[in-house]
Amino acid sequence: MTNDYSTDPAPAPAGSSPPRRGAGSLRSRIVWFVVALACASLTAQLGRWQLSRAHAKLAYEALVAERGGLPPLPGAALARDAATGEQQWQRHIDLSGEWDAAHTVFLMNRTMDERAGFYVLSPLRLPDGGAVVVQRGWIASDPADPMKAPAVATPAGPVTLHGHVAPWPSHWFEVGHGRGGAVRQNLELAPFSAESGLALRPVTVFEDANPGNAGDGLRRNWPPPTAGVSIATHYGYATQWFAMSVAFLGLWVWLQFIRPRRAAGHSDFPPDAHADDPAPR
Repeated sequence: MTNDYSTDPAPAPAGSSPPRRGAGSLRSRIVWFVVALACASLTAQLGRWQLSRAHAKLAYEALVAERGGLPPLPGAALARDAATGEQQWQRHIDLSGEWDAAHTVFLMNRTMDERAGFYVLSPLRLPDGGAVVVQRGWIASDPADPMKAPAVATPAGPVTLHGHVAPWPSHWFEVGHGRGGAVRQNLELAPFSAESGLALRPVTVFEDANPGNAGDGLRRNWPPPTAGVSIATHYGYATQWFAMSVAFLGLWVWLQFIRPRRAAGHSDFPPDAHADDPAPR
């Protein structure tokens, strides 16, 4: 027997089902949809960025192949300004001049075939009075003293070489050895031009291997211009990011609609009709 002051919940009417448990209010669903949409948008943008990297590398590979098939440039045609220099990247070129061995630079922490060493860069004085920095090759560093400048033979007098035009070496984070000295981390056009007193061209030249330089101890199996992350890897990363976009939206649908309905469906089943039966004798 109950009275009007009882705080016990009123019993549910006979035959009625228990209240269903939903995923929350409409406001909650909207909030979580905005969160899922933001995450999906971010990952989709990252996927598009990876696709753009892959497409840029494909275009550059096609450009390298096209320019590599053109006849070599004569030395007199070497670019004198940055805009022209960019149009000459990866073009083969024949050069004549004299080495300026006194200003040879060794760029440290460069690797070739997974070995640590130096890129050897020397200015080549051109017949017109200008100069161009030639990336002559790679040489291993001394394990006992990695910062020691190695001995590299530099021919005296007029030389001729064959190579391909390239931009200046990319700037690396400075670790101890900055500007000045034979061994350094980076080489910049304007400071090195002022330091050497040479009218340097805005490009460099990778010297290619040939019988004439085979005995100088330098290796010239230069990495391809698109070395690094492969195009297939960029496509793989893009696929992963797009899959994450779909997963964020799918997870929202699952948590807000499918899973609550399944849980509510299970709660509608009547209790076991035989639960209160006495145990069989």
